[in-house]
Amino acid sequence: MDYSTLPTVSALSDCVTIAQLEDIKIVRVQHEKASAAISLHGGHVMSFIPTGKPDLIWMSKEAKFDGKAALRGGIPVCWPWFGRIAAPSHGFARTTQWELVEHRENDNGVIVELALYPSEETHDIWPYMFDARLIVEVSDELKVSLHVTNIDDQAWTFSGALHTYLNVGDILNTQTRGMGLEYIDSLQSGKVCQGEDTLILSDTIDRVYTQPEAQIVVEDANLARSITVENQGHNSAVLWNPWAEGAKGMGDMNDDGYQTMLCVESTVHANSLEEGMTLQPGESHVLATTISA
Repeated sequence: MDYSTLPTVSALSDCVTIAQLEDIKIVRVQHEKASAAISLHGGHVMSFIPTGKPDLIWMSKEAKFDGKAALRGGIPVCWPWFGRIAAPSHGFARTTQWELVEHRENDNGVIVELALYPSEETHDIWPYMFDARLIVEVSDELKVSLHVTNIDDQAWTFSGALHTYLNVGDILNTQTRGMGLEYIDSLQSGKVCQGEDTLILSDTIDRVYTQPEAQIVVEDANLARSITVENQGHNSAVLWNPWAEGAKGMGDMNDDGYQTMLCVESTVHANSLEEGMTLQPGESHVLATTISA
């Protein structure tokens, strides 16, 4: 999708505008180094295009922009939990409206800060007070950081992920390195397995790699580029592709969508809410991912 052609709601600066896409508003960044699109619904990065290069982020052609459903593709913010360990799946952050609180720009790029605050709706789902900020840095590379702070008078426990969908030319001609050897296989009921140094897919994958290296590299032969993913504040990296049968089973993914995407996620993984990361009152945590090609 060409986000530059969307109707402009308001111009905030030379580089930052608010655009409308069906029922959602998008923070649109257009800088000489790169362009990006960030949905206020879900605090969801939808696009990152280094100038003169293809998009690094994949979005489904069937994504729903009704302001209710989670967006399929991009970088969903899974918080305050990851997975189906509570309802709704992947938490409420990815389906809640975020607020644009700040944007800054200079010759090096643009920084956009969004905030998610507690509300009656979030309290009904998860009864704690929190301050969540998503900082998106758009330059030669993309850095997305989720800052969460416990502003309650009691400790709470969380998990989460920056669920990045990478855009690749052809998943059959893509190699991934740096994810580590040990993984928990969600397709085998959580069995702990040992993998190889290099991953080449020929079928669906849903793995929690427990010992990822500092950098995960995706060699995208068809688009002649190496995509580097560097995560921080995580305890694992999740790799996922639903393959043909999975894509057909999702109403918001085009049937051939699996052919051009690979999820490489910065994850705080836990098997239950109680087993997640605990923050005492006043404590903060930052979960981040940096993506470059």
